[in-house]
Amino acid sequence: MKKTLIVLFLTGWLFNLAQAQKPAYEMTVDGVKVIVQPSGNDIVEVQTVLKGGVQNYAADKTGIESLAMSALTECGTKNDDKNSFKNKLDKVSAQVYGYTSKDYAVFRMNCIKGDFNTVWPLYVDALTQPRFDEKEFARVKQDAINNLKAQNSRPDAAINKFAEQVAFAGRDYAKDPMGTVESLQSFTAAATKAYYQSILTRSRMLVVVVADLDKSEIENKVKAMLDGIKPGASFTLKKSSFRIYKNTFTATPKELATNYIEGITSGPQPGTPDFDAFQVAMRIFYDKHFLDVRTNNGLSYAPSAYFSGGATASARFVVSTTQPDAYIKVFDQLVERIKKEGFNAAEVKDMKTTFLTSFYYKQETNSAQASSIAANEVLHDNWKRSLTLADDVKKLTPDEVNTAFRRYVGNISWVYQGDPKKVDQILYINGTIKRPDNPVNH
Repeated sequence: MKKTLIVLFLTGWLFNLAQAQKPAYEMTVDGVKVIVQPSGNDIVEVQTVLKGGVQNYAADKTGIESLAMSALTECGTKNDDKNSFKNKLDKVSAQVYGYTSKDYAVFRMNCIKGDFNTVWPLYVDALTQPRFDEKEFARVKQDAINNLKAQNSRPDAAINKFAEQVAFAGRDYAKDPMGTVESLQSFTAAATKAYYQSILTRSRMLVVVVADLDKSEIENKVKAMLDGIKPGASFTLKKSSFRIYKNTFTATPKELATNYIEGITSGPQPGTPDFDAFQVAMRIFYDKHFLDVRTNNGLSYAPSAYFSGGATASARFVVSTTQPDAYIKVFDQLVERIKKEGFNAAEVKDMKTTFLTSFYYKQETNSAQASSIAANEVLHDNWKRSLTLADDVKKLTPDEVNTAFRRYVGNISWVYQGDPKKVDQILYINGTIKRPDNPVNH
């Protein structure tokens, strides 16, 4: 009853929001797609996307895009040094910064509508005329190295990085966008600037605006911004299928208070029919996995399972435990039971409600709406999915959800960090239950 009331409330809120907002639209400005969602409020959110992510650089250049995106605002611009740039933003409480992921980089700005004409020139300067001052760049690079070392010292981050390096070996997704200490130390301001200029092309760009601004004003401002940006060679983000053909187990001895395990298996590509169904399936599995591993057996404080739906989509299973062999037995029994019995209609209905509740909450800000539009356009080639997802999920049937789970959760690449004496790797390689593999349709 509580979930129903929440959804009814949020549905009403979304309906009122829709009434306040005008329909979203797209236009092409000098070869760049510009997607606009009128906001119904006085906040302006602009996100310029540069597609490619880890596909843009070789393995020994990991981290260069992340450094470049940070340097855009941390090293000053042609017209302002770092302090002047920051001071101008602080006066109007605006945000301008960049970041990157495995699939694309984002350079965003957020301000109130009344300050848009003050912030926009700063945003354009940082995007198109960054200074890459050597002294400031050295500071940015050292900060990145320190942050990376801190991240690598956290066992949960370390196991995830290890799992990706093993499962995606030879693929772009094995690269960490944050880089390595060695790669970061090798980058100079000049080399990073040259890299940034190589990816700053109209062919890689997407602009998303969530704001109540006139179409003509957006078009004119984007056109002026693009005047100094070269067209560039045609670019398409590559989406690749991923499958584990047999269970594998890779261990690294580490002196830790507990042992860390992560498994990676396949998942449906963005834009395919199974994608939404598998999202719902993995959310139900998360609950069941948590119940069996923690509540019923006390094997881990915070077991996790989730779907990572990027250009190389995958499902992940993560646990920290003092009893790794007991965990794999519980895991195998759970997967076997679900594949035999499936998720029932009530479980699917409840999770669709939970999924939509989370979806509605995440769409409350202009920034969240822009990020959703950008992700759906880059990964699914369909920005309108961000507007239709609720209806798409409501239409899912239990059969579709169960079929997606059975199709993609098959063999697993397992990695382990901890006491090697505590784990019998044969249990992970051969499985504790004999069952046929479930092939993925690729």
